[in-house]
Amino acid sequence: MLFERVFSEGLALNSYIIGDGGVAAVIDPRRDVRIYPEIAAQHACTITHIFETHRNEDYVVGSSGLAELCGADIFHGAATDFTYGNPVREGDMFAFGSLSLGVLETPGHTEESISLVLRDEESGDEPWAVFCGDTLLAGDIARTDFFGTARNGEMAATIYDSIVQKILPLGDGVIVCPAHGAGSVCAGSSISDRPFTTCGYEKAANPFLRMGKKRFVSLRKQGSHPLPPYFRMMERWNLAGAPVRPLSDPAPLSAAGLDGLRAGPCQILDIRGPSGFAGGHVPGSISIWKNGISSFAGWFLSYDDPIAIVDDFDGDAGPVILQLYRMGFDNIAGVLAGGIGTWYKHAGTIAKSGTCSVQELHERLGASQDRDRKRAGGSPAGTPYILDVRDADHRHAFGHIRNSHHIFVGELPGRVGEVPADRTIYVICDAGFKAGIAASILLRNGFPSITNVLGGMTAWLQAGFGVEH
Repeated sequence: MLFERVFSEGLALNSYIIGDGGVAAVIDPRRDVRIYPEIAAQHACTITHIFETHRNEDYVVGSSGLAELCGADIFHGAATDFTYGNPVREGDMFAFGSLSLGVLETPGHTEESISLVLRDEESGDEPWAVFCGDTLLAGDIARTDFFGTARNGEMAATIYDSIVQKILPLGDGVIVCPAHGAGSVCAGSSISDRPFTTCGYEKAANPFLRMGKKRFVSLRKQGSHPLPPYFRMMERWNLAGAPVRPLSDPAPLSAAGLDGLRAGPCQILDIRGPSGFAGGHVPGSISIWKNGISSFAGWFLSYDDPIAIVDDFDGDAGPVILQLYRMGFDNIAGVLAGGIGTWYKHAGTIAKSGTCSVQELHERLGASQDRDRKRAGGSPAGTPYILDVRDADHRHAFGHIRNSHHIFVGELPGRVGEVPADRTIYVICDAGFKAGIAASILLRNGFPSITNVLGGMTAWLQAGFGVEH
């Protein structure tokens, strides 16, 4: 028997392959699909079925590419009109040797969400695992806000019923196989860092199930998580069948080649850390550190314009290319050969931003307050403007610096008009990395004086400085 989880870092994606008797099925495949036939071949199986538990929002599903590779049929929930594949409905059954997959319709995250109940017919009729997509996660319940605030309460009630009435009754010992792990943008920050869970454990420990349906629906109606713009592209592609394109190595770029690209509509993606970016970067660059690509590239990158990548020296940009590929960013112009040092030696124009420690910020805030007290009716123009770019949950949970202004980093491009251009802007986040993104966005919009507070609120609290809630 074949049962294997394939985990994809960054997007925290779980896909699965199961099989027996020479045939196999893949559930929620990622875009780089060659791993699935390789696993199947190791177990003398041929992939005949591909299942999508829902129309994915955060990555390009690999079903079309995998079907092209191995000739398998694609199946997904019937409540949404896909332009490819085959619809399945409650009660449909599929056999793979002694294994079987039975379909449960479990809407709420999306309208066509399904769960697949795994049984081993040789051992009896009792289920032993359920592939529930994004419906039930380890310690969390998936987002219900994809259909707008007007339907948030309705979808929250729907997903709660799907879990309580269909998934949990399968039995306490049934293994829950979610489509996402900790770090996914398809839920909040409550997903536990566990590859698997069980119906019984979630019933006993999941805070959203323990609060009851009424409170859960009320909580979901009160707000929603930020929605990265690239989700809409993923929804369109995954409804119509995403383009099948191979993952290829990007071309090396010379400094002159990068300079030439800058003359046109080009996106320069600087994947170094925030201090390196602040010390000197190609003007107009977007700063997103390597491990932040899957979480933040979809907020700031366009699918239309070519992307040129800049790193330190000849760092390995392969993981970044892979994350971009999984999110559908295929228009990669190349990677600057030799890294930022090549640009420096080319005598390319260099832009910079400021950095400071939390101690320096604390001293400057104190100094400005002293000046304000001495200067009756004085202007705030010389007062540091603190821009907090954390998500709202972290600002609420850990507190904020007095008189700081909050704009989530993902929403900053559409709200730069709220930031005063005549003030020194101190950007702060959890540790300095999201603040690096924000600094690059503000620089691209012509703000002259930007400082990243390195260490962020983590360092501020560690230093013992006060916060407000």
